[in-house]
Amino acid sequence: MRKYLTVMSAVAMAASLSAQAAETIYVGGSGGSNETLFKEKIIPAFEAKTGAKVVYVTGNSTDILAKLQAQKGKQEISVALIDDGPMYQAIGQGLCARVEDTGSIKELYPNARMVGDKSVGIGFIATGLAYNKDVFAKNGWKAPTSWLDLTDPKYKQKVVIPPITNGYGLLTLVMMSKLNGGSESNMEPGFDVMIKKVAPNVVAWEPSPGKMSQMLQTGEGALAVWGNGRVQAVIDQGAPVEFVYPKEGAVALMIAGCVVEGAPQSKLGQQFLQHVVSAETQAQLANAVGWGPVNKNTKLAPDIAKKVVFGPEKVNAMIAPNYEIINAKRAEWTNRWNRAVEK
Repeated sequence: MRKYLTVMSAVAMAASLSAQAAETIYVGGSGGSNETLFKEKIIPAFEAKTGAKVVYVTGNSTDILAKLQAQKGKQEISVALIDDGPMYQAIGQGLCARVEDTGSIKELYPNARMVGDKSVGIGFIATGLAYNKDVFAKNGWKAPTSWLDLTDPKYKQKVVIPPITNGYGLLTLVMMSKLNGGSESNMEPGFDVMIKKVAPNVVAWEPSPGKMSQMLQTGEGALAVWGNGRVQAVIDQGAPVEFVYPKEGAVALMIAGCVVEGAPQSKLGQQFLQHVVSAETQAQLANAVGWGPVNKNTKLAPDIAKKVVFGPEKVNAMIAPNYEIINAKRAEWTNRWNRAVEK
């Protein structure tokens, strides 16, 4: 009888493993070098560990959010990896399930735990200034140190900023308001400074990362607002470009992850999110795409640690935008920006 039960247990276990092996989860995330890393390293390691299959669905943050909205009640994507601004929208619309507080989730920095525990950061990006060192040297300009350098008339037609529909343009507006007596709740000072002092300096409101990179490399854009990871990629290509953490603070831009509410294979989704924020995967993300680790236990080589947001000092020094207010006003600000700033 015992032998029979042992055989039956083995059969049940094999059936369970076979069922899990047949499971497929769909993960939505951005393209480019991020997609390459996920497909070549992060996903294969998870598949080997769980026996499940992961399909990576490529799209920018707004595309993936739109998919989740359209598929509400019949979700296909199990895990969404998107920028923190759209992620707060997803949470507000009930599209994210509660993150299980277990495993590597317990190793995260407190500011990687998003309000309500429906999502967590999977990578820190510092939004600050980038400049072309050759252009600055040629003009006898000192390196920029402040967000307010964007208002200096000597940079007329030399500044590049992404549009408000991109996180970097939006955060520029927020910082102009904060540094001129306003806040997320009072954006009047921000718009006033953007219209009168920043816009005349802007040669392009550039949405394309490729074009932005090119403008910084050639010096057509001598000063820009961008993320440290994007800037590092330009530096790695040999361009005379430098990233600056402004003295008032760089703005935290997080790539965030959530298990989609009502999605199939939610248990595997939770496991995949834990896999992404594990110390090992976080080191891969820092090395390959320049995301600062959200896991406190991540170890990095000194040369990589210098290039990313790494360690409690840098993590805690970043400015966190209030996305609850921002998302409520985003459409209104976008319309005003298009009418008055970017014209």
